[in-house]
Amino acid sequence: MDAIRQELKSRQKEIEGALQLLFKTNMKITDWDVPEADNKEAAMILLDILQAKLDTIREDVLAGKYNNY
Repeated sequence: MDAIRQELKSRQKEIEGALQLLFKTNMKITDWDVPEADNKEAAMILLDILQAKLDTIREDVLAGKYNNY
C-alpha cells in the first residue's frame, strides 16, 4: 500500500492538473457555445457532471471492476 500511495503522491500534481484542465476546457467550450451563459451556473453544472462520474467510478471500484485492471 505504501508503494501505491508513494507512486500516486508523486503524480498528484499531474493528476490534479489534468482534472483542472478538463474542467477549464469544458468551461471555455460552454462559453464559446453559450456566450451569455452564467459562468457560475455552468461551473456548478459541470462540477455535478464530474462528481456524478467520480461517484460511478467509486462504485465500480468498490464492486471490484478494477481489481484486475
